[in-house]
Amino acid sequence: MKYNEGDIVYGTITNILGYGAFVEIDKEYNGLIHISEFSDNYVRDIKDYVVIGEKVKLRVIEVEEDKKRLKLSYKTMNKSRGVKGEVPKFTIGFKSLRDRLPQFIKEQMEQDKENDNNL
Repeated sequence: MKYNEGDIVYGTITNILGYGAFVEIDKEYNGLIHISEFSDNYVRDIKDYVVIGEKVKLRVIEVEEDKKRLKLSYKTMNKSRGVKGEVPKFTIGFKSLRDRLPQFIKEQMEQDKENDNNL
C-alpha cells in the first residue's frame, strides 16, 4: 500500500463541485476533499479555501487501494485558511449590532492580518 491513513500528502486541485474538491496526488492516485473536511465552521463556498490548480498539503483520512482513491482532509493541515469569524454579541435587537459592527469589522481585519503574518 503506497498511502496509509494519517499520511501527509501534497496534491493539486483539479476540480471543485458543491460537495467537495478533487485532487491529483500523483500519476496513480486521486482524491476527494469533502466539503466537511475544509473547516470545522460552516463552509459557504469551497473556493474560499482553494482554487483549481492550487497545490495543497493534505492529510489522508481513508484509502481505497483498489480504486487508487484517497479521502483527504484540508482542515487538519490548514487551520488558518478560509473565511472565519465570530458572531458579534448583541444585547438589544439590531440597533446594538449596528452600533458594534464597525468595531467587529476592525477586530476581524486585525485578526486576519495577524493570521496572514503567521503564514
